[in-house]
Amino acid sequence: MRLDKFLKVSRIIKRRTVAKSIADQGRILINNKQAKSSSSVKAGDVLTIKFGNKTEKVKINQIVETTKKAEAENMYTIIDESFKEDFSNPF
Repeated sequence: MRLDKFLKVSRIIKRRTVAKSIADQGRILINNKQAKSSSSVKAGDVLTIKFGNKTEKVKINQIVETTKKAEAENMYTIIDESFKEDFSNPF
């Protein structure tokens, strides 16, 4: 399955166009390698996603073409979630 589609179906990122944009900006790694939106993902892959000041690392458990919102969380496991604080602007 394509990376951008997986991110949308799993609801890690709500819209596929946003997932494509983030991937094409170089903010997503698959198994520590730069990924494009068209990169293929499979069960067992580890994704590192940079959202502004937050970095999330998730492991893909399963690939499903469509899923309900309640079942989407079963598609992945969050391994690590870190925040980079910006103290340059106190307000």
